[in-house]
Amino acid sequence: MNINILKFLRRPKFLGDSDIKPLHHVLFWSIYFLINTFRWSSIHNDFLLSLRTNLIGFPIHMFLAYLNAYYLMPKFIYTKKYFQYTIYILLALFGMLLLKFNLTYYLVSTDVMPEGPEEINSLTIGYAVQTMIGEVYVISFFTAIKLTIDWLRESSKLHDLEKRQLKTELRFLRSQVSPHFFFNTLNNIYSLTLEKSDQAPEVILKLSELMRYLLYATKKQRQDLTSEINCIRNYIDLERIRFDDSLRIDMNISGDLDNCKIAPMLLIPLVENCFKHGASKNIGEMKIVIEVLVTNGFMNFRVSNTIPNANKEFKYPVNSGGIGLSNVKKRLELGYAKNDYELSIYEENKMFNVILNLKVV
Repeated sequence: MNINILKFLRRPKFLGDSDIKPLHHVLFWSIYFLINTFRWSSIHNDFLLSLRTNLIGFPIHMFLAYLNAYYLMPKFIYTKKYFQYTIYILLALFGMLLLKFNLTYYLVSTDVMPEGPEEINSLTIGYAVQTMIGEVYVISFFTAIKLTIDWLRESSKLHDLEKRQLKTELRFLRSQVSPHFFFNTLNNIYSLTLEKSDQAPEVILKLSELMRYLLYATKKQRQDLTSEINCIRNYIDLERIRFDDSLRIDMNISGDLDNCKIAPMLLIPLVENCFKHGASKNIGEMKIVIEVLVTNGFMNFRVSNTIPNANKEFKYPVNSGGIGLSNVKKRLELGYAKNDYELSIYEENKMFNVILNLKVV
């Protein structure tokens, strides 16, 4: 999905709240009435005749349009009772025909169709067909507008629902740093306090900073890249306590990180993966390499760890990469355009490698 997906899912500005208010109905019929009146007055060259004809015809237009759009269609079309709908609409049109003929004949002119080539002063089949076709046109025009607005309203509601679901999913994914990490860190702090170690206050401070970042940064759509890197540093410092000198961690950062933005907590699962599937399962010398390079608005983030060799049957999950990598893949799909990132996962020289090229401007 595009990086601007949340903007895309917002309600279109021209749509407003999609509610058809009484004023909208008044404006629609007023404009339609004036256009029709002036149109027919130019044809007949008689404004008063056109005005009187439309004053009789428009209440009938309105009644049939509302009857169809607000009663007949919801009751029969939406429930797939097409035969009943056909019968009722034909009865309504026939009733309209009789009413319009008599009102026009007695209140306006005995020539009930002055626009025709000859005078019509009786209820003929030709008059009936033309009049009913005219009413069908008005009904269809009004119904099409209503259906369009209804579709826009439902589409807008769906967009709002998708936006809320997307925000919820992204917030959930951003918060999925392993709780085992916090339990292990608290146990380490407990051990340090029992030993009255000078490290205890520093460890508590780093844990506090990390938790503060997790609580507040995840509310933002984008975070400063420097803040994300500092979070990784705190995470690594806390994890170092669990391992002795057998664990070697190299972290190299280069390039201009200023004004660079990134989805918060996007990189932490990649680093956490190294400790969960690499260091914690290894015996002997262990190595984790983290490299960050920012050039031309893109960040190249590479994280590598020694493949566990304690159990020869153990196979590192290259395809899935565990929950951490699945989390990152999902967040990239939801929050970035396809051309804005590239994620590579592979094994090489007994090292498991994850490389993420990401647009950060």
